[in-house]
Amino acid sequence: MPDLYLPATQFLAAIDDDWRRHIDAVGPCLHQPHAARDPYESLVRAIAYQQLHARAGDAIVGRLLALYPQDSFPRPEQIVATDFDHLRACGFSASKIATIQGIAQATLDGVVPDYATALAMTDEALIERLVTLRGVGRWTVEMLLIYSLERPDILPADDFGVREGYRRLKGLEVQPTRKQMIDIGLPWSPYRTVAAWYLWRVSGK
Repeated sequence: MPDLYLPATQFLAAIDDDWRRHIDAVGPCLHQPHAARDPYESLVRAIAYQQLHARAGDAIVGRLLALYPQDSFPRPEQIVATDFDHLRACGFSASKIATIQGIAQATLDGVVPDYATALAMTDEALIERLVTLRGVGRWTVEMLLIYSLERPDILPADDFGVREGYRRLKGLEVQPTRKQMIDIGLPWSPYRTVAAWYLWRVSGK
């Protein structure tokens, strides 16, 4: 099986000795996008996982899916029509319920684009459109860009794991700020998605 990310890995390993050692220790990039998942589903899933460990997010999504056994994922009109208590019982906070129902309504209204439309939009155009939704920040849209639309050059500079990974990679006292992280990551283009994947895998030194 060919290593699809080999050019990115070689590019990043050539940046400096810290990157080379880290990439050698981790091995090939095993980034696994959820190709062709539409923006509506990606956003709802991202909200479910926000500020939670993966296992807790998995449990919430599992309970959500169980409410709609006839469908692989609930349609926007189903989410809008589901009462608060049923969604609360899945483990969503009141704020997240308002957010996912808002995303569902915005999908019905055409604000959240379908997959083909999103695919044709630039990164920034999609971010600009979707951050207008309640509870949807830049990070949430960046996860959509990385995992559903398979964009190769996304650096989620707000992400704790990315900033902490870089801090540890470089042995810094404090994490870089979001703005510093954006500037630091510029030389990693056009492979910032793979750079983020490796930063998420930096262990403590």
